[in-house]
Amino acid sequence: MKILKYIFSIVLGAVMLSSCGDDFTKVDTTAYLDGETATSLFESDPSALYNLVDGIFSWMVSFNVTGADAHDDFAFMSILHSTDMMGEDIALSDAHWFNYDYLHDNSLFNYRRTLVNWLTLYTIVSKSNEILDMFVEIPETTDAKGVLAQAYAMRAFAYYYLIQLYQHPTKADGTPNLEAAGVPMYYANIDKALDATLTEEVVEARKGRNTVELVYAQIENDINMAIELLDGYERKNKNYVDLYVAYGIKARYCMLAQKWAEAATAAHEAQKGGALIAGLNDGFYNIESSEWMWGFDHNAETQTTYASFFSHISNIAPGYAGMAYSSRLIDKRLYESIPANDSRKKWFNGPEGNAAQASAGAQLPYANVKFGSDGKWTMDYMYMRVAEMYLIEAEALAHQGEEAAAATAIKPLMQARISGWNAATITAEEVYHQRRIELWGEGFSYFDLKRLNKGIDRTYEGNNHLPGFVLKVNALASTWRYQIPRQEMQDNAYLSEADQN
Repeated sequence: MKILKYIFSIVLGAVMLSSCGDDFTKVDTTAYLDGETATSLFESDPSALYNLVDGIFSWMVSFNVTGADAHDDFAFMSILHSTDMMGEDIALSDAHWFNYDYLHDNSLFNYRRTLVNWLTLYTIVSKSNEILDMFVEIPETTDAKGVLAQAYAMRAFAYYYLIQLYQHPTKADGTPNLEAAGVPMYYANIDKALDATLTEEVVEARKGRNTVELVYAQIENDINMAIELLDGYERKNKNYVDLYVAYGIKARYCMLAQKWAEAATAAHEAQKGGALIAGLNDGFYNIESSEWMWGFDHNAETQTTYASFFSHISNIAPGYAGMAYSSRLIDKRLYESIPANDSRKKWFNGPEGNAAQASAGAQLPYANVKFGSDGKWTMDYMYMRVAEMYLIEAEALAHQGEEAAAATAIKPLMQARISGWNAATITAEEVYHQRRIELWGEGFSYFDLKRLNKGIDRTYEGNNHLPGFVLKVNALASTWRYQIPRQEMQDNAYLSEADQN
């Protein structure tokens, strides 16, 4: 087994920080650049700022965030997978890695899972601020603006996940939980230069818990800045955020904030960043797919073998799932809800299994064969694909009562999966069902359940969930919200025990 660890160089005097408290998210740089100087630097040595951007994306796929050498700790994709395991749609064949997440018993302050979440996402905030802190005004060229936009987009992206992990974003009555305690926020010099309300007193105070409403405002500000700066920018590769990915992040945020009209508009614009593939039975591991808008292009130096997403999700790859130590199955009831003429039904075995499959995990009843293998452990990580944007637009329209328009919006996706699909209307609940099928295993289940104020019920008769893990968990249960890690509670002077979830 080959597990690769990363030490990323930080240029121009910025230092990589190791604590998850106040020091962890504080940016330390030796030079701040005005627009003209930053543009000159970018033109003379673009690698300087690109190295910082690459550091964000490399960190997101790193192994061993917490230093515990645990194979369920592989940064961002382990957040997506651990939260997916808390839902209803994935069943385990055996207890193994992620079984405590599956059991809804992995959210307390002294557990490794919450530390993985916190360190992964606040490192993205910190690295984004390192880039932002190079500037005190907007640079002049399209390329330099595009690099600055990466930092704004990724900071918005990190806060988008943090606020959902560490608070209930929706009240019991279904409205946004805006007054609730959110998460700490950290600023760069350009933030203070562009916003006179960010006094030193305000910046210091916001290192404690801010309201959900304040965090939402920061997400919205950051992603709108990214969209403005990305106009005309050509990204280096699909590891980077482009204009359409930024619109996709905005669409996700607007769905969370229940800004339905803005979500529909942003998602419709984001659809220009990819093209649907009929059937789509390609293994979901190649970033070159036209459906992929954004991801990480793995190679032999960046892959992390057994401590990786595909080790746990793919019953075809030779990892934990493929060797049947703990295979990933689709929930029986969800499988049965997929029509026979829906091409996505081929992503899963039926109740009889498939003895012809080469790997033990892929032979099991209800085993997913959606996620494949390239045979070299260099399967790419997917962060966004265009199908999600059709689903967002349709759901956002349906929430506004525009169910006919929602059906029109989702039709291209549905016809790519079910030949001849032509429903006249579709409800928000029906779109949610399509999300469960289309995005199965991609890290959306938990976040959808939380924003829509839903619980789970694995207790139905004939379920295929692992005995001992057959749970019913109501919406707003304490296990849906992670506690702040002990290390952060100890190190952050702006937090007290009263601030703990």
